[in-house]
Amino acid sequence: MVQSSPPFLRIGTRGSPLALWQAHETQRRLAAAHGVPLEAITITVIKTTGDAIQDRPLAEVGGKGLFTKEIEQALFDETIDLAVHSAKDMETALPDGLVLTACLPREDVRDAFICAKAKTLAELPAGSKVGTASLRRGAMVKRLRPDIEVVSIRGNVDTRLRKISSGEVDATLLALAGLKRLGIADKAASVFDAETFLPAVGQGAVAIETRAGDSRTRELLAAIDCRDTRIALTAERAFLGALDGSCRTPIAGHATVDGERLALRGLIVKTDGSVAHETSRAGTVGEAEALGADAGAELKARGGAGFFAG
Repeated sequence: MVQSSPPFLRIGTRGSPLALWQAHETQRRLAAAHGVPLEAITITVIKTTGDAIQDRPLAEVGGKGLFTKEIEQALFDETIDLAVHSAKDMETALPDGLVLTACLPREDVRDAFICAKAKTLAELPAGSKVGTASLRRGAMVKRLRPDIEVVSIRGNVDTRLRKISSGEVDATLLALAGLKRLGIADKAASVFDAETFLPAVGQGAVAIETRAGDSRTRELLAAIDCRDTRIALTAERAFLGALDGSCRTPIAGHATVDGERLALRGLIVKTDGSVAHETSRAGTVGEAEALGADAGAELKARGGAGFFAG
């Protein structure tokens, strides 16, 4: 009997439509870069705790690491070689022995407004319900429209769109990147300007995690790594890390890279939208981590110990 050859690489991912798009795009890019057939790179769907718990806000049950814990365990168990994540789902500090090795080119970072009753947030009638699982989006909506009720809704993109159709909520906000990747950007009534509605750290970025000591996989991933996205993400994650950021805190941050220059904007907002602090940094790409950390430390000091209490 002919023995089948082992996979060239093994990808681990969540099973949502968006997660599968990200995994298949990574598979396609790796196969093209290394001249191997698609089927030589396997994709394993791993159910995470975050997928299993849909009835409570993530902040109540352990934070965004619930979307990565089981996949990271598969890396440690060496049943997969690389984990493909939405960058904004990743914990600020990765487990010892795991590293963020590569990023795909970043999609549009902006937030989309989804509503059948109004074109924009400004046009939404007073007292309307906006559903979101994101404390950042909720706080920023309250900052712009304190007369609107923000309620917590969970689920993948399709689930949230159904909650609009059923009238459970009047509007929601979703990452435009995800809508574009799923081919449903036309569902957006409008798109927020990133200057006035700063996105989440990592929004629009696909991050690839590996074992730190797996030099073969890390070298293979170098062929598809988007340098500018990885550098921007380095600055944003350092900003988040200095703030001890998680999905329990309303934090926004976005970095852009232009050649050897980097620019970063960061924002913290009280959960009720009543107070916000913003800062910015600019420097060289080699300073990405330091610039992010410095911006985060500034806002942490300006906000003070009780800033995120409510």
